[in-house]
Amino acid sequence: MKKSLSYTVALLLAGIAVSFATTPNTDAIKAKETAAWQAFKDKKADDFKKVVDKDFKGVYAEGMSDMAKEMSDMGKWDMKSFTIGDFTSFSDEKDVIVTTYTVKLEGTYDGQDLGGTYNCGTVWKEENGQWMAIFHTNVKAEAATK
Repeated sequence: MKKSLSYTVALLLAGIAVSFATTPNTDAIKAKETAAWQAFKDKKADDFKKVVDKDFKGVYAEGMSDMAKEMSDMGKWDMKSFTIGDFTSFSDEKDVIVTTYTVKLEGTYDGQDLGGTYNCGTVWKEENGQWMAIFHTNVKAEAATK
C-alpha cells in the first residue's frame, strides 16, 4: 500500500512538472504577443496567421471581428509604432493562457488618427504543440474621471 501511494504521488508530481514545462512563461507568451502585433504592423498576413488561429474572434469598441475582418483591417492600418507595457499572463489550465497589457501605438486607420494607449487582453490556446491567439480585445484607454 505504501509503495502504491508513493508511486501515485510520484506520478502526480511528474504530471505537474510536465504541465508547467509545456506552459510558456510570461516572457515566451509576451514574445508571441509581440510577434502578432509586429506582423500586423508590418502587414505580414502569413506571419500573423502563424500565431493567430484561423478561427480567431475579436471584440472591439467598433464591433466584432474574425480572421477575415482582421486581414481586411490590416490593409487599412498604417501603424508607425507600438509598445507593449504592463504585461501579465495567467493560466490555471495547461493549454490556455490569458494575457492583459497596454499598448501605446502611433498610427492611423483608414486615414483617421487612432494613436493612443489601449487596454488589451488575449486568450492563447495550445493546439498541436503551437500556442495560438484565439481571442483578443482592446479598447482605447480614457482618462479617469472623478
